Amino acid sequence: MIAVLGATGRIGRATIDRLRHERVPVRAVVRDPAKAADLGSGVELAVADLADTRAIRSALDGAETVQVICPTNPRATNAGGEMVRMIEAICAALEHTEPDYIVAISDYGADVPQGTGITMLFRFLEERLRRVRADVTFVRSAEHMQNWARQVPTALKTGTLATLHHPVTKQFPTVSASDVGLVAADLLLEPATRVVYVEGPRRYSAQDVAEAIGVQVTELPQAEWVPTLTRGGISQSYAELVAELFVAHNAGRIDVEDGVTDVRRGTTELRDVLREIANQRVEAVTQVG
Repeated sequence: MIAVLGATGRIGRATIDRLRHERVPVRAVVRDPAKAADLGSGVELAVADLADTRAIRSALDGAETVQVICPTNPRATNAGGEMVRMIEAICAALEHTEPDYIVAISDYGADVPQGTGITMLFRFLEERLRRVRADVTFVRSAEHMQNWARQVPTALKTGTLATLHHPVTKQFPTVSASDVGLVAADLLLEPATRVVYVEGPRRYSAQDVAEAIGVQVTELPQAEWVPTLTRGGISQSYAELVAELFVAHNAGRIDVEDGVTDVRRGTTELRDVLREIANQRVEAVTQVG
């Protein structure tokens, strides 16, 4: 039995779909069962808040393999503290249930010891999981293509994409979240202790994004990063973590760790994700109208 934490997100859904296709018994651990109604037949459901160690222990009981996804909360007042508590709760449950194998979704840059903002939380996840007695595969995911959904609507409205990526021509690793889930599903069936990187079929720049949606692109001044992010609806603490991450990104500190050769590539092109985001915006505007 493979248990998947955070099963209703894009990564978890893709993992479960692949495992179902392979006819592997799978248990989806969810906080809200209503959001799991479409996961498909044959998927066992377990309900647990990922900050509740006792509930997680019950949800993982009998699972030989576990996929760990720690979702970040962009609106949390203390985003870092909330995620640390979640990681501690999950790891305490894993220490009790003692699965044989764990696949943990981490982040590009988790090898960097300091100054990477939100990625430091994934570094903490890796450090904490190394204390659990199990084989662990860390899947370090590139920036998710779907994150552009926060900026594309405004860019389409104003005709300009203001980006934190400096310079706008700098290519960076990115990947569809669903492709991360598919890679993770394959790794769940290949127990080992290792680090695996996942990015898309090629690297892109903010200029590529702008051209794909038909707008201009400009560097958003660093002094405006946090105010702009908070106006978009995320908390001050989360915005500060994102800003620190982009300082590291723009300085070239976020990439595949030296000595790691296992880099797997998704097949989804960025333009396809951007087209989906743009179409969703058009549908939303049409419905309002």
